[in-house]
Amino acid sequence: MEDRKLTVRAVERALDILMCFTKNTDLSLTEIAAQIDLHKSTVHRLLNTLEERGFVIRNHATEKYRLGIKIWELSNHLSQDDDPAVLLLPEMERLRDQLGETVSLYLRDGNERIRIQAVQSNQPIRRVAPVGARLPLTVGASSKVLVAFAEPADQQAILDSLEWSSVITREEYMKQLEQIRENGYATSYEEREPGAAAVAAPIFDRTGKVAAALSVSGPVSRLSVDTLHQFAPVLIESAKAMGIMMK
Repeated sequence: MEDRKLTVRAVERALDILMCFTKNTDLSLTEIAAQIDLHKSTVHRLLNTLEERGFVIRNHATEKYRLGIKIWELSNHLSQDDDPAVLLLPEMERLRDQLGETVSLYLRDGNERIRIQAVQSNQPIRRVAPVGARLPLTVGASSKVLVAFAEPADQQAILDSLEWSSVITREEYMKQLEQIRENGYATSYEEREPGAAAVAAPIFDRTGKVAAALSVSGPVSRLSVDTLHQFAPVLIESAKAMGIMMK
């Protein structure tokens, strides 16, 4: 039993290492060890194994690591039949063409949201939305949508585990969630980053549970508060259509 526990722990640590690359492309041994709070000698042994199997590549000139070819091979074998990033892309492109702004798709992962797909605006000045970005659940239109429409037990667990600051209190946040549920959508205006605005709506699966958040974002020079609210009905209809597409 002890050997089994050690084996499982080694797998968990190896996966923790791979997850470090969700935020950075290249990382040193020291940076990885700091992120997962492990001794460098332990991380070095795990990295050697991952490198031998092709899951990471080491740049000998910089002594930094990056994801290897095996990750790409695995991703190519993902089923596209129920992958929302692939399944919903045509509707996202249609919405981008209709509204002229960047369209993003988010899923919740614990206390973060992940941008799993984005269709960039064709405008010369636009908000670039990198796929794979992880963002906190306390700020941003998409974050608030994912929390506002979560199942009551999930929502309570999220609220209990979030870190609150002087920027927004739990009480203020809960009032916002109530308004979002009433409106059916959320907006943010320079809330997460200066110069950016967004409006987001929930995508419900066929069981009625919130599966993702759909957002339209861009610079505040084009997206005034009034414009965000004007976009909302179009966004909600698009989100409904996407919900029908999802299995």
